[in-house]
Amino acid sequence: MIVADGVDGIGGIGGTGGVDGMDGVDGTDVLAPLDPADPAFARDPYPYYARLRGRGPAARVPLANGTYAWLVTGYEEARAVLADPRFSNVPAPDAGRPKAESPARQARACLARHMLNSDAPDHTRLRRLTAAAFTPRRVDALRPRIEELTSGLLADVAERLRRDDSVDLVDAFAFPLPVLVIGEVLGVPEADRADLRDWTYRVGSPADALTPGAVDAAWTSLHAYFTELIARKRRTPGPDLFSALTHDATEGGLDDGELLAMAFLLLFAGYETTMNLLASASLLLLTHPGELAAARRAPARWPAVVEETLRHASPLEGTTWRRTTEEVDLGGGTVIPAGASVLAVLAAASRDPRHFPDPDAFRPERYLAGTGAVGTGAVTGAAAAPGADAVMGAATAPAGAVTAPAGAGAGSATALPGARPGTATSATTPLPNARADAAPPTCPASPRAAPHAAFGHGPHFCVGSRLARLEAAIALPRLFDAFPELRLTVEPEQLPYRPGLLVRGPRHVPVR
Repeated sequence: MIVADGVDGIGGIGGTGGVDGMDGVDGTDVLAPLDPADPAFARDPYPYYARLRGRGPAARVPLANGTYAWLVTGYEEARAVLADPRFSNVPAPDAGRPKAESPARQARACLARHMLNSDAPDHTRLRRLTAAAFTPRRVDALRPRIEELTSGLLADVAERLRRDDSVDLVDAFAFPLPVLVIGEVLGVPEADRADLRDWTYRVGSPADALTPGAVDAAWTSLHAYFTELIARKRRTPGPDLFSALTHDATEGGLDDGELLAMAFLLLFAGYETTMNLLASASLLLLTHPGELAAARRAPARWPAVVEETLRHASPLEGTTWRRTTEEVDLGGGTVIPAGASVLAVLAAASRDPRHFPDPDAFRPERYLAGTGAVGTGAVTGAAAAPGADAVMGAATAPAGAVTAPAGAGAGSATALPGARPGTATSATTPLPNARADAAPPTCPASPRAAPHAAFGHGPHFCVGSRLARLEAAIALPRLFDAFPELRLTVEPEQLPYRPGLLVRGPRHVPVR
């Protein structure tokens, strides 16, 4: 969900980025090179992003690999970038590792042909083929099964606590729940899921944060696995999405290479975001006992807890890398040259103080005043760009919903100077493919709270956002109802975080 680990999308998912090799040290930068593999940065990147924001909503940053990239930290500017086709998702031809022609490079190149690394019209076609599996009706129908899986995992957590006196919530709960859910949706055998977690973790991390050869081995293992899985689905199809995609004979269906890439993307994206959401929410509630007590007293607050977690601890730190196809004027004297690497930093955008008062504080109540939709689906004012196939977490605001006032930033992705017509939307634009049955349960939203940027914006708005919200809305209250006395066994500052610039979350949350 990047020349270093990152520019090709997933595999850089946590990569360093920076493919605009034409840039060099010119004496104007005073920032130290950014190293996404640095444990201190991974644990708390927000002071760095605040410093960048002080230089403007976008800044040219030196990277640890010797290149430069543009990081967009402003809320409005990030949304505008994500809706502007001049910022292409198609990687540079020579982007990514390994450099030599090798089995790992071939595997990576094949799996990188997914829709996050494509622009319209290819992206539109690829996304349309997966949309049927993630409609609001299909996602909401998963509720009983998610509840059942949650109960089973909580029983296992209870057993571990009795046996060991402590348990890691990531390994025992935050990871297995979304993996079980997406595994069933996609038809991945349960016995294979631990290996898949290990491989996707490695390709989603900077190579220099792992042992030599670990990333290459993971790419070749993933390619081999999905090749065999698709062959199995062709021989013995089931009611899952992989089977449907494998047997889709309609015009414009997926070729073999696209099938492999789609399988990889949907599995990775299907659990990684939700795992980090559950882990971060658990940690925030354990370190903010007043907020936990308030949610347990008033269950209607849980959707606001989920939304504030998505804003405060965005499980997607940044988007996949984009490349400018021409010079782009971001306004305010910031001009990004053609051919530059650009990363919209979602985590930083959701802490832009111009739109989120006291942005570093965890305050679910910012989504509790008024009458807006911020719950398991609709996002007031967070319209996707025209042409987006936004089928989850993106419904038109219900009648009476309160949108942010002028200047608050909700849905105000003003088109950049020179942008082609139709690349920005207003706060009241109905989203493409919004359905009558897509209206979610509503959670009051503060008139001052802009919709967070955790799931992106525009044509690449996260197709799994509704499923992630649903899983969190079920899992979190049940976890703390079952174990109201949970406590961390270490200080929060000691917890390691996932390295990289794409996904973010604690690697462990040990409790007793």
